Amino acid sequence: MAGRADANRRRIMDIALTELLRDPDASMDQIARAAGVVRRTVYGHFPSREALMSALVDDAANAVELAQAEALRDVDDPAKALARSMLAAWEIADGYRLLISLAQRSVTVEGIHRRLEPVRRECAAMLQRGLDEGRFASPLPAIALAYIREQILFGLLQAVNEGVLSPAEAGRSAAVTALTAAGVPAEEATELVAGLVPA
Repeated sequence: MAGRADANRRRIMDIALTELLRDPDASMDQIARAAGVVRRTVYGHFPSREALMSALVDDAANAVELAQAEALRDVDDPAKALARSMLAAWEIADGYRLLISLAQRSVTVEGIHRRLEPVRRECAAMLQRGLDEGRFASPLPAIALAYIREQILFGLLQAVNEGVLSPAEAGRSAAVTALTAAGVPAEEATELVAGLVPA
């Protein structure tokens, strides 16, 4: 029975994400109709729209954490690791781009940052290794650089949402910007990222 309930919850979340990306003001009723269930079923899993949004943000944060862990696996060069982690994080974040903007209205920004804590810690460790090895050069400590990396992603998500930047360009830009923020020369950062994601 628990397996079926989990499957229903997952299905409602997937449909809710699709509906909210299509219509940011989608109500719980609209989501229930799209999922082919009665409103009571949706409310049985998510007592409010904010609870649903919170669950979707948790899902996004978990996906970013998994993508980053995969991107960092078996990579010795900290600069390459940083570029790969940014590209992986962008790929997930881009899929949740409008949701994150919505979440900033309904889920506190503090809540989003708290959910990203495991990603930030892992990133800070990788940045520290780069600083220790002299691959990165920054007056900032690794944890501050990890916060900057996070804000680069949020800033570029907003830029894409407002039509200032294309999603395809934003991923590469995020990686290059994170590398240069860590002290990698711009030309080297651009070449490194181009080698990972050809234009």
